[in-house]
Amino acid sequence: MHLNRILLSAVLTVVALVVQVSVLARLQLPGAVPDLLLLTVLALALVYGPTGGALVGFGAGLLADLAPPADHAVGRYALVLCVVGYAAGLTKPESGRHRSATVPMLVVAGAALSSTLLYAGVGALVGDTAARHVGLGVLLTTATVYDLLLAPFTVPAVMALARRTEHDPFAEAAGGSAADSPGGRGLLGTGGRLRGRAGGLGAARGGGGRRGGLLVRSPRSGTGRIKGVKRL
Repeated sequence: MHLNRILLSAVLTVVALVVQVSVLARLQLPGAVPDLLLLTVLALALVYGPTGGALVGFGAGLLADLAPPADHAVGRYALVLCVVGYAAGLTKPESGRHRSATVPMLVVAGAALSSTLLYAGVGALVGDTAARHVGLGVLLTTATVYDLLLAPFTVPAVMALARRTEHDPFAEAAGGSAADSPGGRGLLGTGGRLRGRAGGLGAARGGGGRRGGLLVRSPRSGTGRIKGVKRL
């Protein structure tokens, strides 16, 4: 991941975790707690793709495992958010943007259900039976409802911030300076004129074909050098 992606993901993750622990967890809502951290991971995964979503999910989950008042095994929520972030990133279209809000909302609903089930399943493996006492059906219903109600206020904003990190200003500046430089315009602009002169010399003189070939190859080599600079 790029440095700007890492910094933005770290800041958003910390802010989401602080708000969730200090505000949302104290609302005393029935059933589950609105998972702002999950929504942040989903929004970043929808922009960064499966690999970025998995990395962001693992880091966010590990931070939640270590932050007080966590009372579960370290790595449990990191595994859940890593899997959910990867799966959400697979829904990223080739164009990079979803045409409507239907797919992100479906991703939020599916992630709320799957993360609750996966968290309860991992807990059962390590001996945590808290989900049985609360009721798994109540947790699934309330988690989905709370996350769907909170998603329109958080997911679009996080996705808008994440899209700003998709552009590389240094690469764009380098490409623009190479294309707009006087030397670049001179080589590209005189290529056609040099070819025309080479053809005229070849037609007027019998021995001018070799000179024409040299003149034709020169612009091509210059153009290749300009393309290399743009790639850098």
